[in-house]
Amino acid sequence: MHAMQYEITLPADYDMKIIRERVATRGHLLDDFAGLGMKAYLIRERGDASPVNQYAPLYLWSAPEGMNSFLWGPGFQGVVDDFGRPSVRHWTGLHFQEGPASGALPRTAVRRRERIPDTVRPAEAVDAALEENRRAALRPGTVATALAVDPRHWELLHFTLWEQEPPAGPGDRYEVLHLSAPERGLLGSGRQW
Repeated sequence: MHAMQYEITLPADYDMKIIRERVATRGHLLDDFAGLGMKAYLIRERGDASPVNQYAPLYLWSAPEGMNSFLWGPGFQGVVDDFGRPSVRHWTGLHFQEGPASGALPRTAVRRRERIPDTVRPAEAVDAALEENRRAALRPGTVATALAVDPRHWELLHFTLWEQEPPAGPGDRYEVLHLSAPERGLLGSGRQW
């Protein structure tokens, strides 16, 4: 598994109905994309406990070839043509687990990025994060949860999809407009090494 996300921060007065319409008319185009485990079409709107208007889709790839095909193909070029070329963050997958609400369509998502301090052994930080991810996957209302790491910046990515509003806690909250999940079953389950 490989995680990937880009964020398109929009002006404070931007009409987010434009993004909603974009996802409503184009989101289905990745519903059968080879190599894609899942793509959560995420937005957050200024004033809804968010400081910004933002379109920030998050992808979990079941195969790196799928990610490459998307980035060098017409799908990502459409984003570039409409919004400019965003920086694309990516992380190596560590853990994926379906939750008790795995059959539901997610309505919300929480993404938390956590830097591993220089004073902490990477393996210890990963073990603690794995345990946290396993517990998160068991919470009522959890659709699925993923954990990944960027070893260049020593950053952990915690990502959870929720059937409804998530419980209070740290992280950036998003509304899920659509979920494409053609190879969700190929993301595996549990630890990824």
